[in-house]
Amino acid sequence: MLDRSAIGGINWSLFAFTLVLFSVGVLNLYSASGERVESGIVVDVYYQRQLLWGIVGLAGMFLVMLVDYRHLKSLAPSSYIGVLVLLLLVLTVGKVVWGARRWIPLGFVNLQPSELAKIVTMLLVARFLSQAKEPLDWSRYLKVIVITAVPAAMIVVQPDLGTTLTLLLLIGGMILFHGVQWRVLRASLLLLPILLFTLWSFMYPYQRDRVLTFLKPEQASASAVHNIKQSHIAIGSGQLWGKGFLEGTQGSLQFLPARHTDFVVAVFGEEWGFAGCLILLALFCFFLLAIYNTVQDAKDRFGSCICAGVFFYFFWQIFINIGMVIGLMPVVGIPLPFMSYGGTTTIVNFCMVGLVLNVSMRRFVFKAAPGVTRR
Repeated sequence: MLDRSAIGGINWSLFAFTLVLFSVGVLNLYSASGERVESGIVVDVYYQRQLLWGIVGLAGMFLVMLVDYRHLKSLAPSSYIGVLVLLLLVLTVGKVVWGARRWIPLGFVNLQPSELAKIVTMLLVARFLSQAKEPLDWSRYLKVIVITAVPAAMIVVQPDLGTTLTLLLLIGGMILFHGVQWRVLRASLLLLPILLFTLWSFMYPYQRDRVLTFLKPEQASASAVHNIKQSHIAIGSGQLWGKGFLEGTQGSLQFLPARHTDFVVAVFGEEWGFAGCLILLALFCFFLLAIYNTVQDAKDRFGSCICAGVFFYFFWQIFINIGMVIGLMPVVGIPLPFMSYGGTTTIVNFCMVGLVLNVSMRRFVFKAAPGVTRR
């Protein structure tokens, strides 16, 4: 059972912003699921399913909060191995949807282990970084790279470039947060072009097409350019105040692709305009600030590393998704947290928030160990 000091330490602002963002997401999905017909608008069941996943996610968040996060340090290695087994199962018996093998069918629900891989890899890296009190040298740095590269390689061949990119950026942010020797960082930056070239050579044609729509639109296929153009039309047509709820046409007339997943912001921008988008961005900024405050308040190195990982997990998804919808980033299939439709993704998002709340609510339960400074 939790005592009063733990309950009083909960980051209530983070909890509140999480619920607000999810509520806005469900409302937006209701509109994004709509299809205009002669008799009016027919709404699909995406928003209902998202509500169900949200309830499951909230339950998962509370369960994560109940277990003292310090116990996760010992569970991280076995959880990591378990997820690697699930990723192997995906490659052998996984369900194929739109040419990608990413899900394990479990009857009424499909499990996406790549989403779970983000959590367990983050926890294992946090465990490793918490034991390294100095900036990472080559030996420790390469160990973190190997821990990350194994699940990343298994995810990228599914293929799932977006999740792979999120995982790499998440761990990269944790490394910079902890600290790395300058000579190691300099060598990594020099090797970055080689890594990008290697990644490009393994990309499928449609993935290269998405990158070309950003770098060289004239060389991309008409279908790839069409998707981003429709996104721009939807957002631009919203102008300052938007067309109003359920009044958007690009999504309901099915001009806008993936309107309930990757391009939910385009639906939101068409209906609520520039003013609504600014409010949405402000909500995400306050959400990230609430996580950052827990990074600062954490009483041990393991807790601060976990919260830093969660911060970068959400930051990069928000930045890349919104950037690709407005044309500032290539389209890589990264969902917008709490806004995009997705079962496993929604549950993982809530569990990630649960980890931060777990750390925040226990910052008064025990004192920092000698020699451990607040980060």
